[in-house]
Amino acid sequence: MLCQFTFKNFKSYKNETVFDMQAVSSQGFTDSLLQSGDDRKTYLPVSVIYGPNAGGKSNVLDALNCVNALVMKPILIFKNKVIKKAKVEWTPFLFDDTSRNEPTEFELYFRPNNNYEYRYALKISNEIIVEEYLYRRKIGTRSRIATIFERDSNGIKLGGSINKASINTEVNDQMPYLSFLYINYKLDPVILAVKWFEKCIMRNYANPDAEKHLIIGKGDSFKIKLIGLMNNVGINISNFEFIEKSPDDNSVDIIFEHTVNKKKYQLNINQESDGTQKLFNVLPLVIIALSEGRLLVFDELDAKLHPKLLKFIIMLFKNPEINTHNAQLLFTSHDISTMKSSVFRTDEIWFACKLDDESSDLYSLYEMRDESGNHIQPSAAFDKQYLEGRYGADPYFQNMMEWK
Repeated sequence: MLCQFTFKNFKSYKNETVFDMQAVSSQGFTDSLLQSGDDRKTYLPVSVIYGPNAGGKSNVLDALNCVNALVMKPILIFKNKVIKKAKVEWTPFLFDDTSRNEPTEFELYFRPNNNYEYRYALKISNEIIVEEYLYRRKIGTRSRIATIFERDSNGIKLGGSINKASINTEVNDQMPYLSFLYINYKLDPVILAVKWFEKCIMRNYANPDAEKHLIIGKGDSFKIKLIGLMNNVGINISNFEFIEKSPDDNSVDIIFEHTVNKKKYQLNINQESDGTQKLFNVLPLVIIALSEGRLLVFDELDAKLHPKLLKFIIMLFKNPEINTHNAQLLFTSHDISTMKSSVFRTDEIWFACKLDDESSDLYSLYEMRDESGNHIQPSAAFDKQYLEGRYGADPYFQNMMEWK
């Protein structure tokens, strides 16, 4: 599970920004909260980020995707599993003479299982890693935090939990040491940390074939489950197949089979409606995330989806009888039809907006206060109050009023 993500000086985010999946108390939907280990802490199964275009919603997901890609790309290259060898790119905040020359920083707290919580940080400047560390602690005990490694300008220091004598601390200054250790040594603390990064599903529009390769080879039971789910939401297909287009670039076509009046018809996925294509991109990832306890990150999940389908997907993650493996969904959206107390807790709703200096700000609905200085009520009409401008994160309404 993702517990907390902090980043600084990344794209439109100039200042340190904290995105938190830890649940606060007294916000309802307590049966949907996730637990890991024996410390009784609870975490959110779903979080959504709202806000105007260019407000910074997608950049939050980009930051998470960036640190994931920095760790995983060397490993995937080593395993020869890179589908599209795109460069991992990031920029600091550019509207500031100081920030544009400072490092970009990432820090993650995550729980790969019920036994351990990890803290991983990466600071990078001009493609050079200037600081990195990995710690972990055993959940539910008062044991001290164990250092796996620490890296700074003076070099790399190994913690007592790994054999120092046999491990090389000389590494390319552009490669994360976490990736280096995973590639070259079989160290249980490192393997467990990397497996969490590996299980994250980052929906990337620049790499559309990635989802196809996630589900190829999943087997007949997965196919039956996916077809059944698509049928349940009104997409009447009886089968689908993957057809390899070119061995050189690993690209594939998807062929849908429809049965109409007992006769079978085949259509390429490109001949299907935009909504059907979107569902086929989304639902396999939802099934994989729920069945394997993964984090699913999806930009503009609402695009080309009916609001009822969007709510259906959200509630799958919030259903404790379905989400039995601590899967999480993080997405951005413009659709406020689901911004309701019957769907979300206040700590599950986040807003991104631009400040006067062109930097982005990220805050949760739980952090907001009403006119009396109290927290927004968990039963409030979130969508109505958002449209009234009470939550900020949408500068268009006042401008539209001035045109009248």
